[in-house]
Amino acid sequence: MFDKILIANRGEIACRIIRSAKKMGIKTVAVFSEADRGALHVELADEAVYIGPPPAAESYLLIDKIIAACKESGAQAVHPGFGFLSENAGFVKALDEAGIVFIGPPTGAIGAMGDKIESKRLAQESNVSTVPGHMDLIESPDHAADISGQIGYPVMIKASAGGGGKGMRVAYNDEEAREGFTSARNEAKSSFADDRVFIEKFIEEPRHIEIQVLADKHGNTLYLGERECSIQRRHQKVIEEAPSPFIDPDTRRAMGEQAVALARAVDYFSAGTVEFIVDKDKNFYFLEMNTRIQVEHPITEMITGIDIVEWMIRIAAGEELDFSQEDVSLKGWSLEARIYAEDPLRNFMPSIGRLARYVEPPLSRRVRVDSGVVEGSEITMYYDPMIAKLVTHAPSRDGAIAAMNQALDSFYIRGINHNIPFLSAVIGKERFKAGRLTTNFIPEEFPDGFVAAEDDPTVKSRLILLAAVIHQRAVVRGDSPAREGPTNWSVMLDRERHEVEVNPQPEGYLVHNGGRSHELMNAWYPGEPVCRASIDNIPLVVQVDRRGPAYRLSHGGSSLEFLVLEPRVADMAAHMPIKEPPDLSKYLLSPMPGLLVSLAVEEGQRVEAGEALCVVEAMKMENILRADNNATVLKLHAQPGDSLAVDQMILEFE
Repeated sequence: MFDKILIANRGEIACRIIRSAKKMGIKTVAVFSEADRGALHVELADEAVYIGPPPAAESYLLIDKIIAACKESGAQAVHPGFGFLSENAGFVKALDEAGIVFIGPPTGAIGAMGDKIESKRLAQESNVSTVPGHMDLIESPDHAADISGQIGYPVMIKASAGGGGKGMRVAYNDEEAREGFTSARNEAKSSFADDRVFIEKFIEEPRHIEIQVLADKHGNTLYLGERECSIQRRHQKVIEEAPSPFIDPDTRRAMGEQAVALARAVDYFSAGTVEFIVDKDKNFYFLEMNTRIQVEHPITEMITGIDIVEWMIRIAAGEELDFSQEDVSLKGWSLEARIYAEDPLRNFMPSIGRLARYVEPPLSRRVRVDSGVVEGSEITMYYDPMIAKLVTHAPSRDGAIAAMNQALDSFYIRGINHNIPFLSAVIGKERFKAGRLTTNFIPEEFPDGFVAAEDDPTVKSRLILLAAVIHQRAVVRGDSPAREGPTNWSVMLDRERHEVEVNPQPEGYLVHNGGRSHELMNAWYPGEPVCRASIDNIPLVVQVDRRGPAYRLSHGGSSLEFLVLEPRVADMAAHMPIKEPPDLSKYLLSPMPGLLVSLAVEEGQRVEAGEALCVVEAMKMENILRADNNATVLKLHAQPGDSLAVDQMILEFE
């Protein structure tokens, strides 16, 4: 076994690998860029080596810097995590030449499976069913449209060296095929230094289901069940679960055996994942094999009890698997939600900045958080915007969902925008609870984008009661004299007024509203970010933010702002004028911080609704901004190459 390993990665996966290594008694070495000098993975590792400026191309992607760090620290092996150099066969070869062990598969397997075109050809030769498509290289936008028409729309345009949702587009007609080809190729070149793309048939109503494979160097290859990864946005996984609510034992066995056969065909060892697309009749087709650990590996660990990272290290050191396929059993259900630094109300645009407050939900046997940040950490524009992975486990799927609901409500993040309200809304959908999932779930359930579920009458009525009690506690503990007996409050929600009577009881409150009485238990104290209460014995976890005289309460994807007043003050407030927000419809504002890649219009040009206006790149993803209405461009306020701040003006309409 190794004495010391280097983690050629950052963020939560670096911290995750460090935890398993420490459990095994192995010392760890972190590498860091200038942007990560104070990062958590640097603090947790036994040693840390500086490797360059913030951009990944000048630090984490430099093979010579990683090898130099190994030699400087005396690390005997390298764990690459996911992303960066994790599927780079040249990196593995360079490590081998330097006498350093790669904690992952051999170069032959990486080369064969890392290239999507070659992997599909190999799968076909191994009698693994694949999706129909054109595996040869595409030369131009027109060529892409011709091929797409031959295959039959809709089609998926994918980067050969792609991953993480980058370099992927779905096209339903020739125009989208041309546009998708250009964007996919640009993203592929920017993210992977490889602009090759291919086209395949896009299967409608599909499920994305993957098989976790584990193989040693002694010929033992196993599968550890499946993961359902159908909840995706822009081809990026959002919520995963294991096992799948759709797969039966026979289909699981068939998929697992195909995954094992493919792994054996390339002499695979280490952990790997074979991804399939599954139609409504449970026909499955090979998509790709990821020759690395997956972001969503924790849910497999939760239902199998197998530490996948630990076994990657043991396999790299030459150890043999000490269990067989018959020993693998799936216990309970597990869900993972990816917490991203993005604004779901602005079409999920990236959000950067400092984590002014960061409080993870209480950890337990049912709740796990894999994160690489702490309060005060900086979310930068240089790397993936994932903050943490929230994982729950329970004996049943319903139990895992309930645990996830409560954990999301308990996850308190301030200073940046994040997607927790959206995640709560997704798992709150009846279709999700029923397990009727496809990769089209999000666009079908949120056709107009995400809108906070503020009109849920049940949630609203509970929060009205809680707002009154929270204010009562704040007043009693503040400078005002303590109130004895029943107190009447007017709870204002926008211009809605709700009269609430709060009666302190020996163990809580009796609250009257709308002719009904409710028992409310509340352990909250002023200043705490999370309130854990119950209303009529129904548990309620609510985030509490003070906004001047108002309280902003967030729960289950809803975020409502309440002003709690004495009735006579509420009478006077009703006469206050309403200030209308400024009209910004004549301006195109940048929805995120990023780089203005190109402008498709000029001053004086007439544009139609839906027409592309410009391309803004953020975190290696290209975002096409389009016109909302027919208009004429009056003035350009930015030029290609400009760095844009959020809400910075790009152009102005007449």
